[in-house]
Amino acid sequence: MAVAFDEMTGANGAIRPPYGELSRWLSEVPPEVLDHRRREAELIFQRIGITFSVYGEAEGQERLIPFDIVPRILAAAEWEFLSRGLEQRVMAINAFVCDIYGKREILKAGLIPEDLIFQNPVFRPEMNGAQVPHDIYVHVAGIDLVRVDASTFYVLEDNARTPSGVSYMLENREIMLRLFPELFSRHRIAPVENYPDELLATLKSVAPTTATSDPAVVLLTPGIYNAAFYEHSFLADKLGIELVEGRDLFVKDETVFMRTTQGPQRVDVIYRRIDDDFLDPLTFRPDSALGVPGIMSAYQAGNVTLANAVGTGIADDKAVYSYMPAIVKFYLGEEPLLKNVPTWRCREQDHLAYVLEHLDELVVKEVHGSGGYGMLIGPKADQAQLAAFRAKLKSTPKSFIAQPTLALSTVPTCVDEGIAPRHVDLRPFVLVGRDRVRIVPGGLTRVALKKDSLVVNSSQGGGTKDTWVLDT
Repeated sequence: MAVAFDEMTGANGAIRPPYGELSRWLSEVPPEVLDHRRREAELIFQRIGITFSVYGEAEGQERLIPFDIVPRILAAAEWEFLSRGLEQRVMAINAFVCDIYGKREILKAGLIPEDLIFQNPVFRPEMNGAQVPHDIYVHVAGIDLVRVDASTFYVLEDNARTPSGVSYMLENREIMLRLFPELFSRHRIAPVENYPDELLATLKSVAPTTATSDPAVVLLTPGIYNAAFYEHSFLADKLGIELVEGRDLFVKDETVFMRTTQGPQRVDVIYRRIDDDFLDPLTFRPDSALGVPGIMSAYQAGNVTLANAVGTGIADDKAVYSYMPAIVKFYLGEEPLLKNVPTWRCREQDHLAYVLEHLDELVVKEVHGSGGYGMLIGPKADQAQLAAFRAKLKSTPKSFIAQPTLALSTVPTCVDEGIAPRHVDLRPFVLVGRDRVRIVPGGLTRVALKKDSLVVNSSQGGGTKDTWVLDT
């Protein structure tokens, strides 16, 4: 694997301009002060109660997500390029999902195999021919980016269903402002705290045409046992909207209502953090106690907006991801600004043959995997792991894609031995409303806290950082 690009020192070892002030500050601050601030940040997180759940663990399910106090910094010009690329990509994703459930022009053109869509477990035939409000399917997108050198960012994956992590982005900034005011005073940093206002404006803008001039918006959560429940309650509070569970809503005359002490109140927009399968027991899983019976009838009648739309999971599929450059060109007539990671589709015989031959060099992922689970990092795998994955690939090749092992960029990170480089990715959040696309500068930087690890997911030992976009 190539040597990783260090975002602070650059390829030639010289401090890169965005990190100039941070580098000087780090040289001035005694190690014991950094360690004290690190422990103070951890204490704040404990007091606030910022946790996430790890499914499948018998004990200790609630964990604090590790937070690193050294910010990751992007120059204004870098962010301007990323913003344009993110908007382009999400507009293409919206056009693709709309087309897949509509005229299917991309399938007629032969650019994507039909079985990849119609035999996909996240394809929702219930959405065929549906008219969603304002033809917007993906209202909130989280696009995971990785960097490999000074000028090259790759999209690692698209998250078009219920992307999470924005609460950490906001809390990280608040804690940094509290603990390091002197460091902020040395920089002009674009704000992120307006994200809740931007999200609420986006949600209200996509209300159905039957809504009033002040649409009623709620956030639908599976409940307190969901891994991201902290974020659900946090966002509802920040947006000033009701946090509801399925039992708090009901459908009458193809309209959704919320039960309140003042009687039923109509609901126009639902920011739902429930997967399609559990949304409506009359349409999807009949054993679901999390959803709202009949909500799909109200949705298909055009009387409520679901954000994100039902069926957007097709855009999260990692095999579909491999076609994104073609998708951008097909719908927008433009070259993609943000590159895909080169990808081998194991469903194709020549691709599979290459992957099997070079398994110890590649990263292999399940097309529906997430959280860093169900994947193989070839260069770090032992012979038993390689043999097990080789058997999986031969048995169900359609379930996997493979990619080169990228040397993810590193940023300075405060660890037990001091300041050391650690690999990172970045999840910016893109909001698509009826009037415009909104992107708060920055996003959630996830960091692999273990030395030499490339896995940034919190469930696999990763942590988070504040992401600073310089205003000048």
